[in-house]
Amino acid sequence: MSEIKDEIILRGLKENNLKNVDLNISKEKITVFTGLSGSGKSSVVFDTLAAESRRQMTMNYPLYVRNQMPKYERPHADLMQNLSPVVVVEQRPIGGNSRSTVGTYMDIHPLIRLLFSRIGTPSIESATDFSSQSSFGRCSECSGYGEVVAPDLNKMVDFDKSLRDYAVKFKPLSPSGWQGRWMMTGGLFDPDKPIKDYSEEKRQLLLYGPPNGERVFAPFHTKNGPQDHEWDGLLPRFVRLYINRDISKLKQVSQDDVFAVSSRSLCQTCLGSGLNPKVLACRINGLNIAEYDQLELTELLEELTKINDPLGESIALQAIPHLKQLVEMGLGYLGLSRKMGTLSGGEAQRVKIARHLGSSLNNITYIFDEPSAGLHPEEVDMLIRMLKSIKEHHNTVIVIEHDLSVIRAADEIIEMGPGAGVSGGEVVYQGKLEGLKNSKAVTTLNHKLKINKHPRDIKEHFTINKASHNNLKNVSVNIPRNALVSVCGVSGSGKSSLMVEAFPESYPETILVGHGRIGISNRSTLATYMGIMDDLRLILSRETGQPPGLFSFNSIGACPFCEGKGITKPDVAFADPVTVTCEACNGLRYSDEALSYRYRGKNIAEILDLTIVEAMNYFDMPKILNRVNTLRDVGLGYLTLGQTTSSFSGGEVQRLKLASHLQKEGQIYLLDEPSLGLHAKDNGKLLDVFQSLVSKGNSVIIIEHNLDFIAASDWVIELGPGGGKQGGHIIFEGKPEEMLTAETLTAEWLSDGVKEGIS
Repeated sequence: MSEIKDEIILRGLKENNLKNVDLNISKEKITVFTGLSGSGKSSVVFDTLAAESRRQMTMNYPLYVRNQMPKYERPHADLMQNLSPVVVVEQRPIGGNSRSTVGTYMDIHPLIRLLFSRIGTPSIESATDFSSQSSFGRCSECSGYGEVVAPDLNKMVDFDKSLRDYAVKFKPLSPSGWQGRWMMTGGLFDPDKPIKDYSEEKRQLLLYGPPNGERVFAPFHTKNGPQDHEWDGLLPRFVRLYINRDISKLKQVSQDDVFAVSSRSLCQTCLGSGLNPKVLACRINGLNIAEYDQLELTELLEELTKINDPLGESIALQAIPHLKQLVEMGLGYLGLSRKMGTLSGGEAQRVKIARHLGSSLNNITYIFDEPSAGLHPEEVDMLIRMLKSIKEHHNTVIVIEHDLSVIRAADEIIEMGPGAGVSGGEVVYQGKLEGLKNSKAVTTLNHKLKINKHPRDIKEHFTINKASHNNLKNVSVNIPRNALVSVCGVSGSGKSSLMVEAFPESYPETILVGHGRIGISNRSTLATYMGIMDDLRLILSRETGQPPGLFSFNSIGACPFCEGKGITKPDVAFADPVTVTCEACNGLRYSDEALSYRYRGKNIAEILDLTIVEAMNYFDMPKILNRVNTLRDVGLGYLTLGQTTSSFSGGEVQRLKLASHLQKEGQIYLLDEPSLGLHAKDNGKLLDVFQSLVSKGNSVIIIEHNLDFIAASDWVIELGPGGGKQGGHIIFEGKPEEMLTAETLTAEWLSDGVKEGIS
C-alpha cells in the first residue's frame, strides 16, 4: 500500500487577481513562491492560506474569547484542506507603539527590570518603576520618549507659496487633507496669497493661533452644511494631533511623515533613556539599567553570566536563551534599547524569527515574506540554514522570495504569473529546481552579473566630514554627484547611520524614499496618492458643469447606501464577518447621479478602473500624463488608478513613493533598498529609471545589497567590516570593476557573481 502524501490542498482560489487557482503544497518541505511583483504570490499565501488557517484556529476558542480576537473572513476559494496552524513573519513594520524596543518585543526587558528590582543597589523594589512608561520611573522632561520632538517651521511651511499651492508641506494639513481645505475655505486666510505677503497679525494667527485668552472660529463646509470649528494655529494643532499622540495608531500619516517636518533632539535630562535620575542611580556591577540597554547583545550576555547572586542568577538564566537566539541570527550588535521602528526590514524580520525559534511546537506552517530583504548575500546563507532548521523540526516552510540563493535551497518552486495585476493570477510553474530552466517561468537561475565598465566621469562630490552617528567612526567620505552610487555592507555596518542620518543633515534637500508606511485606508487610492484625483474631478466638473465633489466617493458623489465604501459588512453577530459588494452601486462606490456623467465616453468609476498603461492613451492633460508615465517607468503600469493603497505590497509602496517624487529634476534621490519586492526581471526596469534620472542631471544614491544594482552603479561605497561596534568604517570606495579585486565581503560575492553567474 503506497504512503499517503501529506500536503495542503487548495482548490478554486479567487482572491484578488487569482484565476481559479488549484495547488497542492507539500508539508515538511521548503516551498518558495516567486514571480513578478503583483503576480498573485501574496494572494495565495497570505490572503488565502494564512487567512483561512487563522480563521479556523479562532473557531477553537469560546465565543467570549473570539469576540476579543481579530476576525478573519472566509477567503474566496472552493476547497482548502489539511491546513495547519500558521506563523506569519512578514515585512510590515512590527506592531506596537513608538516606545517598542528589541528588549520589549523579545520579552527580555521585563526580566532585566525584575533583575534590577531584586539585586540592584540602591534598591527600588518595584520592577515596573524601571520603565519609562511608569509614572514614577519616566523622565519628566521628555515624558519617557528619550528625545524631544518639535515642529520645524521652515520644513513645514514654504513661505513663498500660497495655501492652495501647498505652502504647508505636511500632507494632512495641506489641501489634500480636510484640515488644509478648511484653512482655505474658512474665510480666515487668503488661500491664493503667498504666506510671506500676509500681514504680521495674519501670519501669527495662521502659524500660532490667536493670542492667549482669545478664541477664533471658522466654518467647515460638510454635506450637512457649514459647521464652526475652533482654529488653534498650525503649529499648536500639529503638536496636539501628531506629536502628543502615539503616531503608530494613526492611519493616515506615518512617523516618517511627522519627523520629516520636525526637529528631534536628545533629551538632556535622561540622555535618551527616558528614565528619571532616581532610577538611573540603581546599579548592578557598576552599570545602571540604561547602560544595560545600551550594551550590544553579545556584551549583555557576558554581563548576565557574571551575576552570582542566587536570585539574580535564576532571573538571568531566563533571559540568556532569548539573547543567544538573537546573536545566532547575526544580530549580536543590536542593543535592547534599539527602537523596533528603526530596524531595517531584514533586521526586523530576523528579530521576529528569533522570537519564534525558541518554540518547541512542530507541525506548524511558517510563512516568510521575502526574508532575504535587508540581508547581505553573506547573511542569506545564515537565513537558509535557519529555514532548513525549522523544516527539520517537522514544520512546513513557505517563502515568498526573489533571491536566487533562497530559490535554489527550496524543495519545490511555485511561480505565479505570467504577468502582474490582471495579467497574473495563474500558476506558471510548480516543481523542482532542475525543471525551472525548461519551463515558461520568468525566473532564471543562470543569471550573470553585468559590471558597469563605463561609469560616468565624476566632476563634483557631496562631502560628509567626521560623521560619528551611532557606530560610525568619524567617517569622512566624498560621494559623487550626478551619478548612480551604491552604498553597501553587512547588516549593522553603518549604512543607514551614514546615509539616512548624517547625509541629510548636510544636504537637507535630499529626497529620501524609505520603507516607511504611506497613509493607507480603503478610501486612499493610487490616484489620490499621486495627486491625480483632484485633476480628474476638475476635468469632469468642467466637462459636465457639476461640482467637483460629485466625482468624489468621499463627498457628495458617494453611493448613499455604502457611503462610498463599495462594500457593506452586515452585522452577523458571532458568525464569521462577511463583506458583501454593495447592491446599490455594484461596488463602484458612486451614486447613480455621479455615474451618469461622462468624459470621453467613460464615467468616473470606469476612469478609475483604467490601468496606468491604459490611462496613458486616454488622457491628454500634460500633468496627468506626466504622473502616469512615471508610474509606468517604475514598473507599476499594471495597477489601476482606483486601486486602494492598502492593497499594495512593500515593493509597490516604495516604487509608488519614488514615482510621487519623480516630477522634479536636479534633485538628490536617496533610496533605501529599492530592490525590495522586485523580481530579477523587474530590476532592469528600475535601473533604467535610475540611469535616466542621473542622465537628466539628478543624483541617485541607493542603500542596497542586490548585486545587480551594485554592479550597474557608477561608484560603490562599502561600510564594515562587521556590524555594530565592528562596523562604522569605510572599507571600499571606487568603481564596480575595481571592487572585483578588493578584499571585502561584497567584493567576494560580486566577483563570484561575475564568474559563475550567481546573483
